[in-house]
Amino acid sequence: MVARQESARRRRLLQARIGAGVAGVVVVAAVAWIIIAANSGDTTNSANPSGPLTCTWTSVSADLPTTTPGATPSLPPGIKDVGLPPVEVPRTGFQIVTMETDQGTVKVEMDLSKTPCTAASMAHLASKGFYDGTSCHRLVPDINALQCGDPSGTGSGGAAYRFADENLPTNKLPAYHGGDVAMANTGQPGTNGSQFFFVYDNNTLQGDYSLWGKVIEGLDVIKKIGAGGDDGAYNAEGQAGGGHPKIPVKFTKVTVGPVSPTSQVKPTTPAPTSAAASPSTAPSTSSSPKA
Repeated sequence: MVARQESARRRRLLQARIGAGVAGVVVVAAVAWIIIAANSGDTTNSANPSGPLTCTWTSVSADLPTTTPGATPSLPPGIKDVGLPPVEVPRTGFQIVTMETDQGTVKVEMDLSKTPCTAASMAHLASKGFYDGTSCHRLVPDINALQCGDPSGTGSGGAAYRFADENLPTNKLPAYHGGDVAMANTGQPGTNGSQFFFVYDNNTLQGDYSLWGKVIEGLDVIKKIGAGGDDGAYNAEGQAGGGHPKIPVKFTKVTVGPVSPTSQVKPTTPAPTSAAASPSTAPSTSSSPKA
């Protein structure tokens, strides 16, 4: 009798523990569902992840003051208006940006699953000849970066629209490695335009810049320009840092190929982290790529 009573007590205790475990699973599942629902955004896009994505393009003129009510303010000097990219864009596949320069050809692959809006912007600008005839106006050896994409060549020009950040590598340092291509911005989120920068070696930048491409051909061209140094034109107090590359480079023609289902990026073994790539709590404000 005593044995049976003890056995029954153990069964009740075991059942109680299992019940508590199930309740915990239900609570965790509910919390997980809430997190997923809160981050799902557009339910249409979530239901069809292979379908088109909606991008938002904000005109630069929308932020400019005007003295005449209802009038469209004039664009600042250096801003080139070639219209807006399409609103609905593909978000699967890969595209190759071919940049023919007077120093050699550079090819960059874009992954549309990571940066669909940035890829759409690059394709749009290239199709309008936006980059043709432009030069890379800034070299910053401290962060191994070559900045390009300003039709005015001053560092303050660009496209007539802005768009949101994508694929920010904020969870690791170094955030950018040799061969990466990222968008420059004004130092504020969501201010991407036409300016971008090539990274020709690891650096200490924080992941505040949309990482949209990988150089698959011509990295030696970028490294050669980087090795040539800069003239220090932007090193004065209050300036962004770096200078004009001593080896000038101009884009003669920039084109974007069709969407392909496969990537051409070759897997590589990560190189040991160099001293230049040691983690930093914050990037130097004098060296950050700004547009």
